[in-house]
Amino acid sequence: MIKPFMTGVLFMAAAALASAEPGDYGFWKTLSNLASPESANSPVTDAQTQGMYPLSKDNPNFNDDFSPGDYDNWQKIDVAPETGAICGNGTPFKFFVNRVPDSNNVIFYFEGGGACWDYESCSGQAGIRGARNPNGIPDNYVQNINLLDFQNSSNLATAAVSPLIYTHHPYNQFKTGEWNLVYVPYCTGDIYVGDKTEVYEDPTGQNPDLVWHHNGLRNVQAVVSWVKNNLRKPKQMLAAGCSAGSVGALLNYSKLAQDMGSSYSYLLDDSGPLYMAPRDSSDTESYPSIPLHNEVIASWTTHDGSNTTEENPINMLRDITPGFDENEFASLYAALSNKFPSARMGMTHFLADGNFSSYSYERFYEDIYNDPDADSRLAKLRALWQKDTEDNLLPFLDATHNWGYYMPLYRDFNESHCTTILDLEYGEIAEQGLVLEDFLKNIVNYQGGSMMRAVETDPQSDYDNNHNWFYDLVGGLL
Repeated sequence: MIKPFMTGVLFMAAAALASAEPGDYGFWKTLSNLASPESANSPVTDAQTQGMYPLSKDNPNFNDDFSPGDYDNWQKIDVAPETGAICGNGTPFKFFVNRVPDSNNVIFYFEGGGACWDYESCSGQAGIRGARNPNGIPDNYVQNINLLDFQNSSNLATAAVSPLIYTHHPYNQFKTGEWNLVYVPYCTGDIYVGDKTEVYEDPTGQNPDLVWHHNGLRNVQAVVSWVKNNLRKPKQMLAAGCSAGSVGALLNYSKLAQDMGSSYSYLLDDSGPLYMAPRDSSDTESYPSIPLHNEVIASWTTHDGSNTTEENPINMLRDITPGFDENEFASLYAALSNKFPSARMGMTHFLADGNFSSYSYERFYEDIYNDPDADSRLAKLRALWQKDTEDNLLPFLDATHNWGYYMPLYRDFNESHCTTILDLEYGEIAEQGLVLEDFLKNIVNYQGGSMMRAVETDPQSDYDNNHNWFYDLVGGLL
């Protein structure tokens, strides 16, 4: 029986026919899906179950808690143990899906939330920037999010993530919010690319050792396997995220796009850049991100360069992405461009970012970490961030044909971190007459066209008009 609320869905399906894109269904197909949900048409193949970090075939004896006909609701998806998917603290990994009847297009949204590589950061110690969800993922973590539900602050924290996945955003809708939504929670502290169990000792000696599973890469394979085994093959696919989620989308894109095989594929990296930082160099003046890159590779993977056949994330990425240099992670931009010449990929962040810049530099440079003046510390962080952006990122993107970028200066919310969270406001580059939505439409565009590349140079306009009461309200509740 068709649910009464689906009347609205049918109306919208009919109204959308004039603006339909590849992957969108017409009225009669939508009606058919409501009566009899489509089954998967591109399940995991035998070949995809081989090699490093393989996908998994469907286990018919495992109850994943998915209801195929429960459209337009967030559903929790449990993951079979044989996939190897777990959270950092050893609890079961799970993710969330919002299925729609009128499109097969899919967005994989990788949740942001920091990173960790020692006892202090992985244990969630106060005063240390760490990683999200150190205690695992609750069953009701993503349940029918509502940005205006001010009584439930935990619900609000998820709802505020992005108009990219928030279908009912009150004033900033984007078309991917009408696609099938796959929300990948973050609970491993390793930007979704780790595969190593570490034992972190409490430096004070007062608490037991912390056994932490940096298991992000296997978790992603479990998600992709489920999508292939349960949903239709998407005509259009976007991999996106903010912060740790965006660099996770970037590092997983080579395998994700290869495994999904969509006709139109997009990548949006919001505030998770991989700067040029040769790992065998000691020139931190030219390449400020060297200490960060070396630290996380040692903590999150077993890669040391001595065994090129060992299963580890770096070897896998090198093997499937010609041109990727394991000594220079920024080589991934050109490598992805060459591997997926028809894909459209975009990078965006605020030049005044005070969050990812802190993770990148603060604990690695004593003159910043020990600076007692907060404003002085922030100024030093921003100086390194802007140097890295100008010298160690943009030239790599400019050298490709299908990477775009959009770099506004400042927003008075979330430490100027992530351009696409909460809303799409205050991300304009006024001197060029551009707003953030212009960039998003340029990247997620099946019709192609030249890539937008814009950097704000006006040092003042973003500070003149960059705040509203709603930001104060949400920021206080979060």
